[in-house]
Order: sequence, then structure tokens, then C-alpha cells
Amino acid sequence: MDEVSLIQSIRSGDPSAFHDLVEAFRDRVFNTVLGLLQQKEDAEDITQEVFIEIYRSISGFRGQAKLSTWIYRITVQKSLEFLRWKTRKKRSGIILHVFGKEDKELSSKFLHFNHPGVQLENKERSAILFLAISKLPLNQRTAFTLHKVEGLSYAEITGIMRVSLSSVESLMFRAKQNLQKLLSDYYDKNEK
Repeated sequence: MDEVSLIQSIRSGDPSAFHDLVEAFRDRVFNTVLGLLQQKEDAEDITQEVFIEIYRSISGFRGQAKLSTWIYRITVQKSLEFLRWKTRKKRSGIILHVFGKEDKELSSKFLHFNHPGVQLENKERSAILFLAISKLPLNQRTAFTLHKVEGLSYAEITGIMRVSLSSVESLMFRAKQNLQKLLSDYYDKNEK
């Protein structure tokens, strides 16, 4: 079924058409969310939220961008909303901690996750890389994840992030610089 027919079928309430859309995009959405959040359980929850949002918003899809671009845009938006919420929650947790109340999230360490695209022999290195990626500013992390993890072109990323091509190039350049510094610091400390 072509994109226009699929959208029309979903708008008309055909549950099998929405199921087809979910099947076509589930792995891409999950992998993108996982690359940004780096927590499997959170990624599963946000993936569900993405498809709920797609279902609710499909009637407003105007077709000015490709369907995949629109879906990636929702995916990134939901992921970033979650990360911002989590950051606010951590900040309030720090305040509670300072005033003597316990915050379980503060005491937990960063959990390494297994990204589906990483082969077994590269798990340790990928954990180090994804930890470094998690330290990037959100816009750099988003551009880097979409390009390097999901394999999207800069042109596709401009549509998803709603920024210019030069902005994506700049984000990627800074992300690579930051990762190079983070990783060289890590290897200088741990590999000698």
C-alpha cells in the first residue's frame, strides 16, 4: 500500500492500516528512542507514546514532508520531552537530597544498555560510546543519533529537527569534537 492510501485508510478508521504503519516503523522508532534515551524500558514507553501521538495526529498530517520524516519528528519530540522531564525531575531530586530526603534516582548509576544494532563483540566499546553520547547537549545528541545510529542523511535530519542544513552540519561537527574529547579523556584515564 502506498503512503497516501495508507494515510487515508488510517484516517477512515481501518485498524489493519494502522497496524501496517506500526509494523513498518516500529523498529526505526524504537531504535531512535533507544539511541536518545539509552534506557530500554523508557524507550519502550516512549515508543508507545509516539504511536499514540501518530494515531491522534494523523488527521492533521498535511503531507508537506514524507511520512517517515513526520514520524521521526514526533519520535524526536517525544524523546526530548521525556529527557527534559527527567532532567527537571533530577534537579528537584537534588534539591530534596540537599535537604535530607532520599532520591533513589540519584544513587543509581548509569545503566549500560544493549542497542539492537551493536554486535556482541562490540558491546563494551558501544557502552562507552553511548555513555559519551549521553553527555552531549540534546541537539547534538539528536543529530548524531539520527545520522550515525539511524543512518539518516543530513537532508532528512533538517526536516526532522526543523533546522537548516548548515545547522545540522554544525551540530554534527560539534558532536564529533565533543565525542572525540570525551572519548580521548576516557581512554587516557582507563587504557594506560
